[in-house]
Amino acid sequence: MTEPCRIIGVLDDGPAGLTPIALRWIAEADRVIGASRTLALFAETLGENAEKLNLTGNLAQVPQWIAEAREARRRVVVLATGDPLCHGIAAYLLSKLDREAFEIIPNVSTLQWAFARLGLAWQEARIASVHSRDTGEWTIGAGPEQGLYSLLQQLQQADLLAAFTSPENGPDRIARMLQTESLADEYEMAVAECLLQPAERISAWLTVTEAARQRYADPNVVILRKGARASRPPSLPLFGLPDDRFQQRAPDKGLITKREVRAVSLARLGLCPDSIVWDIGAGSGAVGLEAARLCPQGHVYAMEKNEADFAIALSNRASLRVTNYSLVHSRAPAGLEHWPDPNAVFIGGSGGELTELIRLCLQRLQSGGNLVMNFATLENLATAVETLKDCGADWDVVQLQASRSRPILDMHRMQAENPIWIVSAKCGQDIRDPTGARTSCPQNIQP
Repeated sequence: MTEPCRIIGVLDDGPAGLTPIALRWIAEADRVIGASRTLALFAETLGENAEKLNLTGNLAQVPQWIAEAREARRRVVVLATGDPLCHGIAAYLLSKLDREAFEIIPNVSTLQWAFARLGLAWQEARIASVHSRDTGEWTIGAGPEQGLYSLLQQLQQADLLAAFTSPENGPDRIARMLQTESLADEYEMAVAECLLQPAERISAWLTVTEAARQRYADPNVVILRKGARASRPPSLPLFGLPDDRFQQRAPDKGLITKREVRAVSLARLGLCPDSIVWDIGAGSGAVGLEAARLCPQGHVYAMEKNEADFAIALSNRASLRVTNYSLVHSRAPAGLEHWPDPNAVFIGGSGGELTELIRLCLQRLQSGGNLVMNFATLENLATAVETLKDCGADWDVVQLQASRSRPILDMHRMQAENPIWIVSAKCGQDIRDPTGARTSCPQNIQP
């Protein structure tokens, strides 16, 4: 019977941190796979004829190395850091080969050691990893492709977070990200460097500003927690923010999707926690920013052509502390080809390209996705309905007119808002392109 590949968690104290049986498996292995630093730690433990393979920069080849060794009935060991199933290599290997091909021997995670050194309970902590390819410094509006994105989204939902770092995405870069997002006063940081090595150093709790100025030895892990001086913003409703919560363009105060229309439009978008949303003609950003708050594991890609409104939407993003929202200053449809296929699209303004936009959005929507449009003019309503008919889309229209109470002397009257047509279309069927041919909506593939 072929022995399983043993994925053994190791730490920087090398053989001293392993059980006798784990050491025996390493010593008897015919092929040992590990990072260069890890292989060096066990140089004296490996068998004299053991084949050593460096996985640094060769991760994609590791499943083949394992399969070849097992097929030749050679004993194979993978040396992983800490707990191989906590942001480690084990999950990747399990996705490539049968579960029966492995036996996993975990070790204490370096995060556990960091919390232990700080004397800090960690059962409530979220765990993140920025051990990914270098995508540079954080910028406002960066999306899921940025290496720090996941950490920031998790931090928005946590009072205590621990993160595995990388040489590029180190503690100082994380601190600069928090400064960029105006969150520097909200958190404090501790850094555990070179755990279980002679050069081990555990920092005192640092302000984000202090952490951004320092340099750190690799490897290290970061602990972030809400600071004692953190300001807790007033609690906001999950859905249907008041109009005056959003900055709006002056002197044209009121150029915003009103609360009642916004609530119905968001409902018709059919959002899920991980939805990818397009907001075209973002205006002050009210619809897109509310959508981002409703999709904490998703992302909103927004576009606005008016320079003043673009600046206002960015200001509202900062005020609401929404970080899963990317806004570009452009005129649709230019640039939409770079966005991932959406689960939902909201069109609040078209800039005269309505027919082209509707066709493009229907073709890009993921299966089961929703397109929602707001119109205040009969002409745009007619254009939208005719385009949806030509495309063979499944559509409907809701006319919404709200009236709000206003004081008059010692009494109140009702003042009507402008009527708005909410036009909705659903993807899930074939859509005709401008030539009359039929094209299928893309399948639901996450970006």
